[in-house]
Amino acid sequence: MEFGESISRVVGKYATFSGRAPRSEYWWWVLFTILVQAAAGIIDSALFGGMSFADYGDMHAFTPITSLAGLAMLLPTIAVGARRFHDMGRTGWWLLLTFTGIGAIVIFFWFMVRGDEGPNRYGSDPLDRRPV
Repeated sequence: MEFGESISRVVGKYATFSGRAPRSEYWWWVLFTILVQAAAGIIDSALFGGMSFADYGDMHAFTPITSLAGLAMLLPTIAVGARRFHDMGRTGWWLLLTFTGIGAIVIFFWFMVRGDEGPNRYGSDPLDRRPV
């Protein structure tokens, strides 16, 4: 799956928690969110000054563009994460493991594992390229 196809699929399934997402779809989305956040940070810095990148003691950063971009990408990021777990045959509720600290590291490594080949209880293999 290519970059553009992955992004359009995630955006098209903005709040869809059912189905499966292969590794490529998830990791291309992660790269996209990093690029959007970096661009938003640069725009915030240009519009609101150099302090938009950091917190200096009592003076807090004013980053409305970055905040809005992060908020807009929150729901599709959670949804693609749940679908990524579905691709491995696990429930999307495993995402809650992120809040345990060490769980984020575990999830990071799990998301590098190839999903189940063929259909599982969450749907058909998203990478199955066999002609019908």
